Amino acid sequence: MYSIIVPTYNERVNIAMLIMLIRETMNESMNDEKYEIIVVDDNSKDGTQDTVKKMQKIYNDDDCDGRIILKTRKGKLGLGSAYVYGLQFATGDFVIIMDADLSHNPRAILEFIRKQKEGDYDIVSGTRYSISKSNNKDKGEECGVFGWDAKRKLTSRGANYLAHVLLNPGVSDLTGSFRLYRKSTFQTLVDSMQSTGYVFQMEIIVRAKKNGTFKIAEVPISFVDRVYGHSKLGATEIISYLKGLVSLFLTV
Repeated sequence: MYSIIVPTYNERVNIAMLIMLIRETMNESMNDEKYEIIVVDDNSKDGTQDTVKKMQKIYNDDDCDGRIILKTRKGKLGLGSAYVYGLQFATGDFVIIMDADLSHNPRAILEFIRKQKEGDYDIVSGTRYSISKSNNKDKGEECGVFGWDAKRKLTSRGANYLAHVLLNPGVSDLTGSFRLYRKSTFQTLVDSMQSTGYVFQMEIIVRAKKNGTFKIAEVPISFVDRVYGHSKLGATEIISYLKGLVSLFLTV
């Protein structure tokens, strides 16, 4: 059973298409395995919740696989905390987290699942950058960022570079938000987490490595900049990331 957690904030235009693409991918390619889609909405003002409710009426029934579950919060409380909140309602053995803005291709979920089964991994992380391990079978497959300007690419590269220098996390894309976790692993890690925002992705991988018992793998993914809506990443998030990076360096 796979629980796919998708945090949303003003994603009315994107969420319906994403749900359709996830269902198309999973229903065509899964065998006897079950899945559910958990949408965690932070009080969107654009009608995101109404759109999800309409999708529920279309797709949900008592015998339906791929049920759509909507969980709402009172305000914008942070990306990381949205995953933790969604985890409370996940019934799957594995949890998949992904963005709602169509930057992540749902077809890649199948690669996450394949990779996890291949090595019985506890965490499979999507990477937008080259996988450096020479013995990784996924090396050379397509990955990259499309649609970003030079400034955004430089910001992302710089953030990952600083993290690698200070934290040596063991993965090539520390800030990515497309991952698969064994549910028990995810629960163990979030119980010790301090971050609730964009730093969450970085902290959880650093803590997983420090734990020393979790098996971690990567698969290459293509990341496409959003077409509809506006990026939630701004100066406040960048400053928070830098503060979080220093905090992890000093405490973890």
